[in-house]
Amino acid sequence: MRTPLVGTFTALLLLGAAATPAAAVALPDGSAAPSGAPVRAVDFAGAVALSNCSGSVVRMPDSEPTDPALVLSNGHCVESGMPGPGEVVLDQPSSRTFDLLDADAGSVATLQADKLAYATMTDTDISLYELTTTYQDIEDDYGIAPLDLSDQHPAQGNAITVVSGYWKQTYSCSIDGFVPQLKEADWTWKDSVRYTPECDTIGGTSGSPVVDEASGQVVAVNNTGNDDGGRCTLNNPCEVDEDGNVTVHQGTNYAEETYIIPACVGTGNKIDLSAPDCTLPKPADG
Repeated sequence: MRTPLVGTFTALLLLGAAATPAAAVALPDGSAAPSGAPVRAVDFAGAVALSNCSGSVVRMPDSEPTDPALVLSNGHCVESGMPGPGEVVLDQPSSRTFDLLDADAGSVATLQADKLAYATMTDTDISLYELTTTYQDIEDDYGIAPLDLSDQHPAQGNAITVVSGYWKQTYSCSIDGFVPQLKEADWTWKDSVRYTPECDTIGGTSGSPVVDEASGQVVAVNNTGNDDGGRCTLNNPCEVDEDGNVTVHQGTNYAEETYIIPACVGTGNKIDLSAPDCTLPKPADG
């Protein structure tokens, strides 16, 4: 994961090539649609830019227009620093801001968080911010609809687009396969998405939504890649198969699946880790 971008071109950790939060190195040059219904072409509408990463305004399958909107990014992108192994951040106050983009990557608004609803780098690498405004307000004021978060496991071979709000750039490729365990430094992620080579993501793309081109839904969140061919080190994640065999794929990039999130979001878009089907990591004390 590449380290998050700090300031302009500082810390290099997470996404773009490795499993730690994304860091910039160099500037590059919604529910399933009904059968037969047109799917909106993948563009930048609903993507956001954080100070150090990318993200998106996302809607759960059961979210209501009047619910406070949620922004999805990586756990390694949170402003308090990367959560340690086993650490879960839940319902912490936050006033973080996000630049909301339109279809053409123009910045149309600054959205503000009310709290960091959830974040972890254990088993997955996600953060969810609750905003001070609702989906309906965002659509009424700026004409931007949220991205729909799928509650279905992504499929190997499907065409995907990674949408970076930070760089205002997209990367199109396919899901090459799934990794039982992806290890980077002290962190381990489970059932990670491996991209085909065309998604040559870089630092600053951490937290970008991974959109299935057929459904138009978010199926994963971009988070890391192997930069230098290192073995299980920062910015050099390694793959571990079911038998414990370790392999390294320099230049390969990865994302974390998001289909497990909706089961942990209840009425009013509130995080409910006690929900029967919720499998997200829980705080050690709860």
